[in-house]
Amino acid sequence: MLNLHSPLIWLSCLWCVAAGAQERYAFTRPQMGTEFRVILYADSDSLAQTAAGAAFDTLDALNARLSDYDAQSELSRLSELDSGAVVKVSRPLWEVVQQGQALSVLSQGAFDLTIGPLSKLWRRAFRQQQFPDLKQIEEARMRVGYESIQVLPGLRLQVLRPGIKLDAGGIAKGFAVDAMTEVLLAHGIQSSLVDGGGDIRVTSPPPDAPGWAIQVQQTDSLGQFQSVTLHLAHRAIATSGDHYRYLSWEGQRYSHIIDPRTGLGVQHGAQVTVHCSDCATADALASAISVMGPHSDWEGLLRAYPDCEGWVVRKLE
Repeated sequence: MLNLHSPLIWLSCLWCVAAGAQERYAFTRPQMGTEFRVILYADSDSLAQTAAGAAFDTLDALNARLSDYDAQSELSRLSELDSGAVVKVSRPLWEVVQQGQALSVLSQGAFDLTIGPLSKLWRRAFRQQQFPDLKQIEEARMRVGYESIQVLPGLRLQVLRPGIKLDAGGIAKGFAVDAMTEVLLAHGIQSSLVDGGGDIRVTSPPPDAPGWAIQVQQTDSLGQFQSVTLHLAHRAIATSGDHYRYLSWEGQRYSHIIDPRTGLGVQHGAQVTVHCSDCATADALASAISVMGPHSDWEGLLRAYPDCEGWVVRKLE
């Protein structure tokens, strides 16, 4: 059986069930403000532990680069650069910014990595359950704009405005899920599910199963909510919405999902689900469409990503 006292700190086997020639293992670790979960099938306890441990080590390393909560992270240190400065960064940070900037253009600013000043303001508002001062919102909004950072060849970024503050929360968990999945594959794990707070990527199905069973919400022809089970293999899926995190103020409901163009939490109460071949794209698209809302041309945005499919569930009042 799996040694629960292994040196993998914060890594625990939840359960292991025999399944033919392989066993099913599940591990968890808190990171990026949520819980990451790895379910895998392996031939031995040692392989399961080694592969999962390497995946979580990758997660920790990415958090150290992409966290906007850590003032010493590689992402946070970009705020120290002067206007016009060019800096070489790690491949993970460069790829996150490159993908984020491309989506910013396609979504016309609904997705924006420079949203950091607004994120900080609204996090405090949620902690205090107090609507932010409108002047502070406007001041923070004026410091947001994806045009203030440019992606250059050779893993370089150019800062075009001093004091920018990036927040990769709309893509980082999906990016980490992808990286963890690749580590598992490199260790010979062919059947796995990696879940980062609802951002999920799966590889080959479990033994004797048509796919990994993922439950999602959709609406039927009458507009009523219904739970649907998808059986996925070699796909990623992400859901974004404000069903559980929002601020109620003077009769209005403001989501924790902030529109970088207005500076306000979105109010349309929609839940967005997107699935693609990679989780970073699914995560980022779900974030962008959540901001755009159900009455926007979100389907037009999805058409720019032919590998992806998605839907929007509008909350019924």
